[in-house]
Amino acid sequence: MSLKMYFSHARTVEWCRAVSAIARRHPAVQGGAAELFVIPTFPSIPAALDALGAGVAVGAQDLATADAGPFTGEVSGAELAELGCRVVEVGHAERRSLFGETDEIVRAKTEAALRNGLTPVLCVGEDGAGGAGEGDPIAAARECVRQIDDALASARTAGHGGRVIVAYEPRWAIGAPAPAGPEHIRAVCSRLREHVSRLPDFAGSAVIYGGSAQPGLLSDVGDDVDGLFLGRFAHDPSALEAILDEAYALTTAGAR
Repeated sequence: MSLKMYFSHARTVEWCRAVSAIARRHPAVQGGAAELFVIPTFPSIPAALDALGAGVAVGAQDLATADAGPFTGEVSGAELAELGCRVVEVGHAERRSLFGETDEIVRAKTEAALRNGLTPVLCVGEDGAGGAGEGDPIAAARECVRQIDDALASARTAGHGGRVIVAYEPRWAIGAPAPAGPEHIRAVCSRLREHVSRLPDFAGSAVIYGGSAQPGLLSDVGDDVDGLFLGRFAHDPSALEAILDEAYALTTAGAR
């Protein structure tokens, strides 16, 4: 879950405490069927770590390409790891559109995450058919595979491997009233899962879906995704609990 810049610090702490209480009691989390990570703003990371405890991973929404130096306003992967972060978001569409992040920058940030022992939440996604919405899922998957391979190229060259969480977020679905259609998500994510499973330097990697993800979706796509990357639809902690209920139901159904 990424909180973007929606919450104040006080609300972030309150929300994290509510999520921690859910995680401590929910069988999907306690039984290992679901893993949770929360990505607040930079100033709230220490408080989130305290509020969430060991049961929920905490991450950052961005990191610098360098580990130290004269880079005013930047935060390094080395410092994030020192604080206790375990994941870091890389390459989100808003970073690209609002702050001009290029493939080259995403490549460098992915390497920076991996060399510091952080799991990159690598955001990939297509613009959509004519920039207006859902198109051919095979073409979408092809573009996302290109983005994955490009983002990992520098890390591979430098010998920095590790787990990667690929977050498939079609750009046309970010901030939309509803997510992409279940068949589209299934078609794209099944291909992405197959691709990342063949990357030996990045064993244990996963594919999750974001882009207006909300309660009810996991039940429709759970066979072809490893989880959801939640945003504003998890601002109410009860919505997160409903999604954990779905995860638990999928797991128990598969065990029967």
